[in-house]
This record gives sequence, C-alpha cells and structure tokens, in this order.
Amino acid sequence: MIDAADLALLSEGLRSAMAEARSAAGLDAALAELGWRELLEESPDEAVALVFGLLGETGAHAPVLNDVLLHAMKRPLGGVVALREDGLAFGRPGEPSPADLDPALGLCRVAWEPLTDEALAAGRRALGLQIVGAGRTMLALAREHALARTQFGRPVAAFQAVRHRLAETLVALEGAQAALEHATDPMTAKLGKALAGRAGLTAMRHCQQVLAGIGFTAEHRFHLFARRVLVLDDLLGSASALTREIGESLEASRIVPRLVDL
Repeated sequence: MIDAADLALLSEGLRSAMAEARSAAGLDAALAELGWRELLEESPDEAVALVFGLLGETGAHAPVLNDVLLHAMKRPLGGVVALREDGLAFGRPGEPSPADLDPALGLCRVAWEPLTDEALAAGRRALGLQIVGAGRTMLALAREHALARTQFGRPVAAFQAVRHRLAETLVALEGAQAALEHATDPMTAKLGKALAGRAGLTAMRHCQQVLAGIGFTAEHRFHLFARRVLVLDDLLGSASALTREIGESLEASRIVPRLVDL
C-alpha cells in the first residue's frame, strides 16, 4: 500500500509527465522511469487506478494496457497484446501501425491469442477507469463553458436544464467509479466496464449539449475526449454488449450474485 503523501507526489509526477510527453512512446518511457512497472507488480489496484484515471483526464496515451494484461497473465511486461480477434492492439515502437480511429492511440495489429478471464477483468477495469477520467474532463469543460457563457443576460449555468444535464453526468461518472473500485473478479469488472462505458457516453451526450456549437469545432478540446471514449468503450466489450452478456448470464443461472459486501 502507498501512503497518502507518496501517492500525491507520484500523482503529481505522473500528471506532469503526461502533460510534457510528445508521443505515446515517449510517455511509455517516462512512465517506466517513474516506476510504473514496479508499482504495477507491487500494488496493481492502486497503480491502475492512478495511471489510467490520469490518462483519461489528461487525454494522454501510453500503451500501458499491454502491461496490465501481461501482468494478469503472469508474463513479462513490455510486450504487446491483441485486444480482439482481428489482432488490434496498442502498439509500441517497432510495431506496424494501421490507419486507425484515433491516431494518438498508435493502434497496430499483432497475432491474436485469447485473453484469460483474469486478463479480461484487469483490462476492463483499466479501460473503465480511463473512460471515467475522460468523462470527468468533458464534464469540467462543459461546466467551465456554462459558467462563462451568458444567454438572455444570465450565465448558462443558471438554467435548470443545463444543471440537470451536468448533474446526471456527475451521478453516472461517480456510479461507474464506485463500481470500478469494487471490481475484484470477472463479473464485477464486466459490470464496472459496462457502467463506465455508459457513463462516458452520457457525459459525451450531455456535455455536447451544454457546449452547443463550440463542442463540434476542432479548436475546442472536447472532441478529443469524446473520440477517445468512443474508441475505448468498444475495446474488451462495449457498454451495450457487456450489459447484454450480464443479462443473459443472470437469466441463464437464475442467480443474482453478491457483488459487494457492505
């Protein structure tokens, strides 16, 4: 376990590295220097929550999901792991990069190998935390705009419809965060990823409405996070696909498992 002071110091260092990185490869190297892999080995839950939450919030990218999957499969870190059957993966230097939806992600194609249940659970939790982080930044951007923009002589934030959209977004993100913090097995990880994907899409929809026209422009940062959420939601099971899987599993077993011990 990391004490609060060390965690705050590490968080500051990681945020600074993400802000200064000029490429995914550069950030990957910087995280390695900061001890990401050692932290993952020693305190995987804290390491994943910290790094992936910050990746989501800053919009930075490093191919460290590979390390999370490799660690869960008890393999050496530093390689590349396919995320789906067509071989799509987060590339590292030396891996060929195909045309992709989000150039900053550096997607590549490698040989497919089925992931273990443990790897899927760890990967889904990590992606869910990154989606929630991106959702928080979208919410912050929308809130900032609503406070600064005036309409009919009043701040946009004063209108009840705007407040409701922002409040619904916050509730969705907090719910997903809570679920991910208690994701300790394949079922709870699947649930956490589904809730995170749904929360990310809710944030994208509501915050776009609050931002109005400016949210569609390339000059505003919102589109970077919206696109990132769309890509991440589709990896290791989308919100809709995982929700359907969970429903089918519960219907087949006729048993509702205890997800969290209160």
